[in-house]
Amino acid sequence: MSSDTPDRADEPAGAAAPTGETAGHRAESADRVKSADRTESADRAESAPESALETALHQLEHAAAILDLDENVVERLRHPARVQRVSVPLRRDDGTVEVLAGYRAQHDGARGPYKGGMRYHPEVTEEECVGLAMWMTWKCAVMDLPLGGAKGGIVVDPKELSHAEHERLTRRFAEELRDIVGPNADIPAPDMGTDAQTMAWFMDAYSVQEGEPSPGVVTGKPPEIGGSHGREEAPGRSVAIVAREALAYEGRPLDDATVAVQGFGSVGASAARLLDEWGATVVAVSDVNGAVYDPDGLDVRSIPSHGEEPEGVTRGVDDDRLLSNEALVRLDVDVLAPCAVGNVITGDNAEAVRADLIVEGANGPVTFAADAVLERRGIPVIPDILANAGGVTVSYFEWLQDIERRTWASERVFEELEEEMVAAWEAVREEYDRRDVSWRTAAYVVALRRVARAHELRGLWP
Repeated sequence: MSSDTPDRADEPAGAAAPTGETAGHRAESADRVKSADRTESADRAESAPESALETALHQLEHAAAILDLDENVVERLRHPARVQRVSVPLRRDDGTVEVLAGYRAQHDGARGPYKGGMRYHPEVTEEECVGLAMWMTWKCAVMDLPLGGAKGGIVVDPKELSHAEHERLTRRFAEELRDIVGPNADIPAPDMGTDAQTMAWFMDAYSVQEGEPSPGVVTGKPPEIGGSHGREEAPGRSVAIVAREALAYEGRPLDDATVAVQGFGSVGASAARLLDEWGATVVAVSDVNGAVYDPDGLDVRSIPSHGEEPEGVTRGVDDDRLLSNEALVRLDVDVLAPCAVGNVITGDNAEAVRADLIVEGANGPVTFAADAVLERRGIPVIPDILANAGGVTVSYFEWLQDIERRTWASERVFEELEEEMVAAWEAVREEYDRRDVSWRTAAYVVALRRVARAHELRGLWP
């Protein structure tokens, strides 16, 4: 799930084709960068799986080497600005009290208030929060949002919480974090195991203690109390926009494209339905139980998303139209959009991928090992840091609406998101063309350059 998760049928904004010298005649330094890019990916492919923090640090070091940044700035970015660990006492419905561990990591605030999700999950760790906070720093920067990265959560299984326990836990967590969060300090949002109702409780608890309404302390709230229209579908919408731009860059008409979407939750369903609306042929979608497939195209609006009917994608479908999730990944399509969970395309199945383009809707669906294989095979991967950034972008819009005390119509939200996504795509495309690196590396170069420049301008005090 995106750490800050979320109808205009515009024609593709034509991304400029590569200009100037061909890749074979580009500067020797660019060739060395791409060679190093591949070598590093291959080296990492042979190692054990990395944690979120290890991955984030790897990405930082690689992009910093390409940009030749001031080592003092890079050293600051290797470390979070703050990590708050709290004990959260929870009174269970039977009257017993359980003390749970909670965290809030704030990575970098050079460009603005911290921003990032708040998750309830039994495997939440301090290290994970730090790594994911770094990723949020890069995601906000690649979108050029005036925000920094944060992430937090509580070590708890939300499935074992009653509705009342969930509320009591959230309100107490808000109190424990009250000194470090706020509309101009750190703005949480929904993540794994939390939702709009969680954010409503958090906002209310914070507001009561502050003595005034503070809707801007969180995003992802219900629209009735300061949330934004269009936020739930925003990550999927951004996936569709980026897929459209990537196809245009390759000179492929969207209305001739075939698409397979792995995962039909809020991200996958929104992406599939929008691409269908724009003229693409969606031939397969899936949920945890498998995929439904039709080479002539599916009526994706008649297929229930996970939120509309959990595990309903394959229910009642004839056997001859069913595929496994593994088979969906191997379909011969123009666009493959993994929108469910991480580590879907790995070193074990990357050789079998037949899609011409991969757009990451989930966070981390393509492993390092797969990245190396796909790059060798010439299959471009548009990274999650760009593709699913619609969630944090509309969260930013929500924050602006809360500050202005004025609600935007859905049409304005979608128009503003379109503009921001195309601008971000163009910034990444320019680096991709100029440096002859992977799309993933190009995105991190854009993000790190912006964060580093903010540090250079602000300096270090004292």
